[in-house]
Amino acid sequence: MKNKAHVWMCGLLSATMAFTSCTNFLEEDPKTFLSPSEYYTTENQIKAAVDGTYDGLDDLLSSDLEIATVHLFNLEYLVGTSYRPRAAGNEQNQFLLLSGLEESNGIIRNFWKATFFPLENCNSVIQNVSATDIISESQKAKYQGEAYFLRAYYYFQGVQLFGDIPLKTEPTVDLNTVKIPRSPKEDIYNQIVEDLKKAEQSGLDWSDKTGHVSMGAIKTLLAKVYLTMAGYPLQKGNEYYQLAYEKAKEVIDSGAFSLFADYKDLRASENENSGEHIFMIQREAQDAGAPFHFGLLPYPEQPISITPAYGGGLAPRKEFYESYDDQDIRKRNEEFFYTSKPKYGDPETTITLDVPYLCKYWDENAESTGKSGANIPVYRYADVLLMCAEAKATLDGGSTSDAIAVDAYFQVRHRALPNEARPTSITVDQVLKERAWELCYEFTGWYDMLRTHRAFDPVSKQMVDLFGYQAVNHTYPFKESDLVFPVPLREKELNPLLGEDVVR
Repeated sequence: MKNKAHVWMCGLLSATMAFTSCTNFLEEDPKTFLSPSEYYTTENQIKAAVDGTYDGLDDLLSSDLEIATVHLFNLEYLVGTSYRPRAAGNEQNQFLLLSGLEESNGIIRNFWKATFFPLENCNSVIQNVSATDIISESQKAKYQGEAYFLRAYYYFQGVQLFGDIPLKTEPTVDLNTVKIPRSPKEDIYNQIVEDLKKAEQSGLDWSDKTGHVSMGAIKTLLAKVYLTMAGYPLQKGNEYYQLAYEKAKEVIDSGAFSLFADYKDLRASENENSGEHIFMIQREAQDAGAPFHFGLLPYPEQPISITPAYGGGLAPRKEFYESYDDQDIRKRNEEFFYTSKPKYGDPETTITLDVPYLCKYWDENAESTGKSGANIPVYRYADVLLMCAEAKATLDGGSTSDAIAVDAYFQVRHRALPNEARPTSITVDQVLKERAWELCYEFTGWYDMLRTHRAFDPVSKQMVDLFGYQAVNHTYPFKESDLVFPVPLREKELNPLLGEDVVR
């Protein structure tokens, strides 16, 4: 799906913009409008509409050069494993304070838009594909399965970040259906589960090398949702830890995925959408959102550089880098991190950096152009293995000797430390620490903290209680009110039914 169509159908766009409060658009007199009955008339149109549901994934990566990083990386700062070498703007500084986070903050608005903007396309596909008679029932199920998965994915992002949010599952037909109140978190999660169960019935293949949604992606997300529901804020407990364990085990038992032998294989272009990669955001070198890779480059403080471009959006904290075992392969230069690189324009000269930079997303194909078309991993098999291990260890009271869970944990650990012996049992804290090391900078850390109320302290190399813990780059300890973002002020002004934020 590298050359996916970016769909902006007039009819869908007007409804979407209404749902996401673009008042300027609504004030104009539309010159053209394609109703669903006029658009869903050929299979190519249906395919284009389905591809349009993926466009929202890019919104999570888009950024401006003033911020010089992507929306999701702002969450990495909150975890405490990262810092910003380059001076941040006022909105980002305020975002990082959390307790002083204002409703008018632009980063918050961007997260809100990235959640709600694509939902209208998902709703339209789900309803209108069901009504068409120009494709087979099996193909309908597959197209709808993709849309159900993506609607669940977007809502999952939204409910974790904002808590109670509006729940809308029907396409917009007029402005009277746009302004709706928030629904309780549990209702949102129940809808997510319902959508994913429907997606499980779609008949999609376990893996998809074109980058479309697969059965592996559906079951991985469902395992993650169950694991989240088991923890905070819903605290549904063992019933849902069991569901998470079973769903992760389904992915493992499918045999469709396996860990790459070498960490460098994770970023090899020939391995995209295969092997360990279960679901990825598809990228092209000409796509907007190049700041994703731009922001990971070192920011030159002197006339020496490994790159002709400015970066400095995100860098690992030295404390986090040093928390890895010295024998851990992930710590080696040009595995997860790099501490030296050839000088730009003079490859015979090696530049040694004062601090490590992130190598996970380094795209060698972009070194001559500065434009990367590398896909961005969303879910990979290592995450599934660790979810399986965590769920079972929690079910067994905090530690387990269950062979399946121990093996799942050890597969991930053994790749990093091949000389380490297989343990006879594992603890929840061991698994959570491994998640911090293995899945760093893959946008899981903040969500793991939200659902467990635990944090990885890189200085002590231990898991600690979240509340009262002060991360190395924070100026105050975490408290409960920090964990839910405020709804953007502009959204409240346009839709008074959203009400006031409860937790904050």
